[in-house]
Amino acid sequence: MKYLQLENESVQGEAECASDAIRPKQAEEARLAQLEAELASLPADAPLAQRLTLRNDIGYILLDLERNEDAWHLGHDSFRQALAAELWEQAVQGCDIVYQSEKNDAIKALAHGVWLAVTYPIDPELSVLMLKHLVEETPPKADAAAIPAAVAAYLVELRAEGKKREDLKFFTAGMLAEVAKKHSEVVDNKEIFDFWVERLELNDPAKLLPRLGKLLDVLVPDAWWYDRDLLRSRLPAD
Repeated sequence: MKYLQLENESVQGEAECASDAIRPKQAEEARLAQLEAELASLPADAPLAQRLTLRNDIGYILLDLERNEDAWHLGHDSFRQALAAELWEQAVQGCDIVYQSEKNDAIKALAHGVWLAVTYPIDPELSVLMLKHLVEETPPKADAAAIPAAVAAYLVELRAEGKKREDLKFFTAGMLAEVAKKHSEVVDNKEIFDFWVERLELNDPAKLLPRLGKLLDVLVPDAWWYDRDLLRSRLPAD
């Protein structure tokens, strides 16, 4: 699954006629039927990771088809199963589906997904996607808007490899530059941009990651869906 559109994004215009809207929907429905058939044909002993990945692919298509209620239920169920099995990437996918379903717990689901996506070395592209969501949910003039963008850039440096690393570095650099522009009107000036990064201490992971944790705590004012201290205690020692 491709989590991010790394090419230059263009705003899609409204469909010019009914047939323009029908064709993509028909393609999505055909893809949905195919994935549901694949899921139904899996043997009983198929790995849970394979089963949940297929289910989450179905969840994303349900979102495309605007079947948000169905996607919300699927996302929560996938998240619970993946969490119990310590399948962190599938758990984050479940959180992302719940978030994109736009129900009352969307922001809470986003916070849970971001925490897992930063804590565990999952596909860095998915981690960047979750942090991008958080940037978009944060007021652009607030200092906090820069935190997830900077963490995304840090995770790419830490975890990505090969061409994906180069693509994601380009993407996260653009994301951070866009935040700088909205936050402090920093435009196309490396010296001013570097000063902005230093002033907000965005180049120090030892300070940056705890600040992200505090931001997530604000988004989950009540009980978390998992015990973060317990999960931290199970992490391998550096």
